[in-house]
Amino acid sequence: MSNQSKKQTFLAGTAILAAAVAAVKLIGFFYKIPLNNILGAEGKTYFNTAYEIYNVLLTVSTAGLPLAISKLTSEAHAQGRENEKRKIFRTAIWLFFGLGLAGALLMFFGADALANFQNNEAAYWPIRALAPAVFCVCLLACMRGYTQGQGNMKPTAISQVLEALCKLGIGLPLAWYLLNTLGMGLEFGAAGAILGVTIGTVASMLFLILYLGTHPNRTESLDTPRSSGALMKRILAIGVPITLSNSAMSIITLVDTKVILGQLQHALGMTEDAASILKGQYSYAMDMPNMVASFVYPVTMSLIPFAAAALARKDHAGAGRIISSAFRLIAILALPAGIGLSVLSTPIMRLVLPAQPEDALAAGPHLQLLGIACIFICIMILTNAILQTYGKEKLPILTVIIGGVVKVVMNYILVGNPDINIHGAPVSTLCCYMVIAGLNLFFVWKYSPEKPHYFSIFAKPVVASVLMGAAAWAGYGFLDRALEAGGASYVGNAAATLGGIVAGVVVYFVLVIALRILRADDLRGIPHGEKLIRILRLK
Repeated sequence: MSNQSKKQTFLAGTAILAAAVAAVKLIGFFYKIPLNNILGAEGKTYFNTAYEIYNVLLTVSTAGLPLAISKLTSEAHAQGRENEKRKIFRTAIWLFFGLGLAGALLMFFGADALANFQNNEAAYWPIRALAPAVFCVCLLACMRGYTQGQGNMKPTAISQVLEALCKLGIGLPLAWYLLNTLGMGLEFGAAGAILGVTIGTVASMLFLILYLGTHPNRTESLDTPRSSGALMKRILAIGVPITLSNSAMSIITLVDTKVILGQLQHALGMTEDAASILKGQYSYAMDMPNMVASFVYPVTMSLIPFAAAALARKDHAGAGRIISSAFRLIAILALPAGIGLSVLSTPIMRLVLPAQPEDALAAGPHLQLLGIACIFICIMILTNAILQTYGKEKLPILTVIIGGVVKVVMNYILVGNPDINIHGAPVSTLCCYMVIAGLNLFFVWKYSPEKPHYFSIFAKPVVASVLMGAAAWAGYGFLDRALEAGGASYVGNAAATLGGIVAGVVVYFVLVIALRILRADDLRGIPHGEKLIRILRLK
């Protein structure tokens, strides 16, 4: 396969996953935004506490091992070793079965101890409701890693959309029913919402089992696969460092939540309910950059197998071109999104939280800082994947730990200060991701055979994004005054906010074309890419 064809395949895979993520996030918008309004800040904290514990167990079980499977499968596929490819999957599935079962049992029977550890006893039922999802997602991760390693992103995309639809169709109505019809507490409403997530993982798992059962790999090959023990050793050698890197951030986030709730309760003397409300307001704001950052994962999921395949062929130039494309895609996405969230922080929170106006106003200042943090989160995700692809799996562990320690220490100091309290949380988050992204960019430049040119990649998107932010701010301000929204009218604020966003998008689109930020090569691998190249007159 030619270098250009490989790059196109990478971009096509990215496009498929990006489309799925876009659909998932659109569905998520119709799930999370109403759910936030149903649960309120206190219920949001119960929901997030369970999710953070779930993420730790999930990350430990699935963060690095699926990528290891994807990488090994991709290498075997590129070399025509079909027998070994199939044995990789058979070996891995039992590993994931055991990890998933252990995680699910720990979360179900240890729910009380886990809730107490987080200084949030009311999270008991949400934690239990998520326990079965750990088992299902472990098997999902193995199957997704196997199909992605063969360059097939469609099963992953479909399963993600199916999971999101179940979450929306079951979790949201169930939360509303438990709270408003049965009159149960917020912790049960959060558990109902989470039960929809669990059911979604079950449905997604069953789909992938059916897909693999109806699309078996019968390609004949004469290769002799390595033993199961040798393959397991190789999977662990690649996956464990990545797992340590990714789980470090999840563990630090878990500890960070404990520190925030603990400092609010113990250092400042707040009740558990009052602390949960402040933490929930911060979580509202954190949802927005997390939503943007999730669009980075399709790039990284496509990056790993295709860059690994190029490296297996000793094609360093081809791998470098794939990585450069990934950097440009992230720059084009993350910079305007982060600046846009920052300049329209409070109007956006008021837009998405109509039923919680006080919480929206409180969350706005948090989002102003977290919007900028969003940029560094996206860079961190991408650079972690690049370092892992180049065999530098231990470096992201180091950088994440350094950034995480910064986060925990700063939160302990700032949140425990009565003059700062919860406002210290976004400051520490921004500093954390700035440190990680900065260190990662240095190491990517140092160890990449093809040195990325950061200035040429980021300079024009930065200029375009700043001008976009100014246009969005000016557009919102003009419409806000014209409509006399004055902070009181939800409809007026919504119209002004959406108008500001449209103004920013139009200005950014024009600048992307005028400054030639987007290249023809970046579009050739996506559907109708050639037509877009002609329309936009790209070179």
